[in-house]
Amino acid sequence: MLAGLLDASHLMPLELLPEQAAEHARAAGFSQVLIYLGDLQRRWLRLLTGKGLDAGQGAGGEEGELSMDGTLAGRACQFGRIVPGPPVAPGPGNAGARHWWVPLLNGAERLGVLRVTTAVDDERAQEDMSRLASLVALIVHSKHSSSDSFARLTRTGPMNIAAEMQWHLMPPHSYADGRVVISASMEPAYQTSGDAFDYSTAGDVVHLAIFDAMGHDTAAGLSANLAMATCRNTRRQGADLVEITERIEEALIEQYGYRRYVTGIQADLDTSTGVLSWVNRGHHPPILIRGNRGHTTLSCRPAHPMGTGLGLKVTVCQEQLQPGDRIVLYTDGITEARTAGGTEFGLEHFTDFILRHHADGLPVPETLRRLTRAVLDHHDGRLQDDATILLCEWLGPASEATVQAADHIGIPTPRSSRTGRGSGPQPVHG
Repeated sequence: MLAGLLDASHLMPLELLPEQAAEHARAAGFSQVLIYLGDLQRRWLRLLTGKGLDAGQGAGGEEGELSMDGTLAGRACQFGRIVPGPPVAPGPGNAGARHWWVPLLNGAERLGVLRVTTAVDDERAQEDMSRLASLVALIVHSKHSSSDSFARLTRTGPMNIAAEMQWHLMPPHSYADGRVVISASMEPAYQTSGDAFDYSTAGDVVHLAIFDAMGHDTAAGLSANLAMATCRNTRRQGADLVEITERIEEALIEQYGYRRYVTGIQADLDTSTGVLSWVNRGHHPPILIRGNRGHTTLSCRPAHPMGTGLGLKVTVCQEQLQPGDRIVLYTDGITEARTAGGTEFGLEHFTDFILRHHADGLPVPETLRRLTRAVLDHHDGRLQDDATILLCEWLGPASEATVQAADHIGIPTPRSSRTGRGSGPQPVHG
């Protein structure tokens, strides 16, 4: 099954993936395979038919769109676990069969779910489902940047030019390894202007960055793109945090004079020691969440926003983290979202939400998805400013802590870390 699909994938457009996945899956006893991809805001799961964005359903009458909330498919995507469905109606060739919802994961990033139909119900079948989903996710990821069909399917509304630039520049929403768990969210997804986030790894160091450009127009998006591209270019030449921000300022002044500026945080986390170093360029300070005991604002004398040329000293500050500490970077659209009556969402509400859902055992990406929904609901669905969150949890200095990382990010435990029989992909029963 996997070898055949992998061989076919090299010269396969995304539109042929549903047909090819279903054909090769029959070798493992799967009578039907459907691919549902999550929309940009992870509110819906939409059927990939290979025939464009259909009005309602697949060729066999399957639903073309499923809600992320309140469905078995959504539960599989939210928790990163296989979810069995009820038995299917008896018919030719499907005696005793049921649907299984299997998460599509590209690393820690949730792309959607597979619906696998089979009469086989054992550990081997579930492992085969997971492997098929992993390969399908890799193929989707490898094809999506060259596919307008993917973009149209995963968007539920028109996107402005600034958002088009931002989403193509930023890394995936989620990342995890044995050292850190990282997750991010950005709204309004289709009308964002000047916000951006970034993260990267180099040896023991994890770099984190957040940007908030002046304004709410296309020029703000251009400023944020220029800032992030300059950050990456300078960082990849081995520059330190101070120099990164100075090069960003130079690039902004060269391009715009002193008419545009960008605030932001640049941070490095040494995962071998837990030392967090950061500089603040006119931005909201980072938040440290330790256990479930509330939050601390990390103070550091801020320098001027990048692009203003005010000449304030750029200070590098440090904080010693403990394993399990979470660092949160955010923009003001999160905490300053207001109701019609003028009530702010607020920093306390923001951190309490993260603490409460973490205590409930929700995966980090699902916590941020629900937090973003809560912010939008607080503002009646229309934000007046971009709202971006970047959360990084340090697991500790041992890079082998993949079981803990998998649990926190909400993906199956790596096979190499399992012990004992029956420790394969565990289904979540709805």
